[in-house]
Amino acid sequence: MLAVMPAFPPALLPLALIGAAPEALPPDALAILLGSVADRMTVPVRVAGAGPYPFIIDTGSERTVIARQLARALRLPAGRGAKVIAMSGTARVATVTVPSIQLSSIPAIGAIEAPALDAANLGGLGLLGIDTLQGHKVSIDFDAGVMTVSRSDPRARRERREPGEIVVRARSQTGQLIVTDADVEGRRVRVVLDTGSALTIGNTPLQRLMRRDSRALRPLELISVIGEPVQTRYGTASRLRLGGVAFTGVPIAFADVPPFDQFGLSKRPAMLLGMDALKFFRRVDIDFANREIRFLLPRGAQTAACRTRLNDRCAD
Repeated sequence: MLAVMPAFPPALLPLALIGAAPEALPPDALAILLGSVADRMTVPVRVAGAGPYPFIIDTGSERTVIARQLARALRLPAGRGAKVIAMSGTARVATVTVPSIQLSSIPAIGAIEAPALDAANLGGLGLLGIDTLQGHKVSIDFDAGVMTVSRSDPRARRERREPGEIVVRARSQTGQLIVTDADVEGRRVRVVLDTGSALTIGNTPLQRLMRRDSRALRPLELISVIGEPVQTRYGTASRLRLGGVAFTGVPIAFADVPPFDQFGLSKRPAMLLGMDALKFFRRVDIDFANREIRFLLPRGAQTAACRTRLNDRCAD
């Protein structure tokens, strides 16, 4: 849930961004062309029957959020206000009552009270959070530039894997999926997938585990969704293993941001894995109902021994 300044300035996408669903997809799945805002991905969402508008899929956010400017344009009534937990801290913010919010594959959700934040800080017209994604599967196909959101049946877990696919089980904490089968430089860590963040964030226990001196790290300032600065120290992990795949040269911004405490991870080494790391894979499937994540390795990386620098794919 970060907008990075100035390297990744937020920008609004056209309001009429619409993606057509290829006929080959099942009727309960929505396929759309990816829109990228600061390396995060958007899907078209109908709000109060209007739109669709580009919303960022944010697996690190508990709540769906709407841009203040869009709420004003749709004349959504003011809500009671709410406390939100952002990367920069906790704040009381204005809310609006959204009569309905709908993705093609998700039945319309009505009368939700959504925080209304500035579009420039969100990097888009809204965030689609865990409250909307529960019971569904999010699939990001980086090769095809297509995202699908579809229903997931918890009784029909898919056991078969395709070549080059790594399956990682996760546990659920406040709706987020936390991966425990992971380590950084040979030491165990907890990992939360955060598709709403352009960067990967690590906490102080992780920094200590990696024996990184803050004086040797580069300062990097981030801007949270509520418009406040987040001071971090930026470095690189020599090796990250996630399930059956390992890769090297992983950039990490270190800061004790509030979500770590929210997920019960403030006292143990943990990271919020952002889009900078996820885009290494050809495809990432996040299945909330079955609490599993599937990673499709780059071509030519069919074994767990694949090791490559982050953002450099193995040879085809």
